[in-house]
Amino acid sequence: MELLDPRVDFVFKRIFASESNKDVLLAFLNRIFMDAGDPPLEEVELLNPYTDKDDPLDKQAIFDIWAKTAGGKLINIEMQLFNKYDIEKRTLYYWSKRYAGQLQVSGKYADLKKCVTINILNYKVLPNEHTHSVFHLREDVTGAPLTDDIEIHFLELPKLNQPVIPGEGGLVNWLLFLKGVHYSDWEVLQMNEPALRKAMETLEFLSQDSEARRKYEDRQKFLLDEASQRDGAQREGFAKGLAEGKDKGKAEGQLEAKREIARNLLSMGLDIASVQQATGLTEEELKSMT
Repeated sequence: MELLDPRVDFVFKRIFASESNKDVLLAFLNRIFMDAGDPPLEEVELLNPYTDKDDPLDKQAIFDIWAKTAGGKLINIEMQLFNKYDIEKRTLYYWSKRYAGQLQVSGKYADLKKCVTINILNYKVLPNEHTHSVFHLREDVTGAPLTDDIEIHFLELPKLNQPVIPGEGGLVNWLLFLKGVHYSDWEVLQMNEPALRKAMETLEFLSQDSEARRKYEDRQKFLLDEASQRDGAQREGFAKGLAEGKDKGKAEGQLEAKREIARNLLSMGLDIASVQQATGLTEEELKSMT
């Protein structure tokens, strides 16, 4: 049986954001937070659970996972299969929308709750070798927090080079599952991880369901086309910039050549009016050369 790729956002949301799989999401989040040194959550509420109405080809469809803790902390989880570029700025933009979106017209700033963004990336973006990087708002020298309301996680799957180790648990097992570790290693990964076993069983079920596979293939094609168009536009922009740079360089070279000729003519005693007529340079520029 060929398994679906859990990194495709449609499949990822189906596994982790179905109402019947809230325990899977909670276990995964706890592995992320505990890996960062934070205490585990006791409960999580899905704010946009997966439904069969989610259309893989709908550009407005939201395949992020939005959740809330019992204390009101907001969590946004996004799976990125392809590089959309500027992920750092994009992350801050969407974090700020979620944070500001809490405040009603008559609301108070004190009512704003912490927002956590978790980016799971199928590509490298940060200049380090850490699979899991966490960012907060801290003072540069002392490390004192300005506020704890902002927390951003990057989980970069290509940086995960750790092999499957029997008896090992934790976040690594979940990331190996998402990265697509071979089916033969699943038994080792799910040892002492009942929620991860359930995630695997969900993926197996989806992989055998014809309707789920059709939606998966539609979504995969959509993402591939989107990535190809984005890369094509970037290459076109690069080529245009290169051509413009060459044209600019050529123009600057011609101007410098005119200036060199003007300096030589002026040194030979020609008057400014004659040099201006020969080179096309302005009178002010020629006067500055004398």
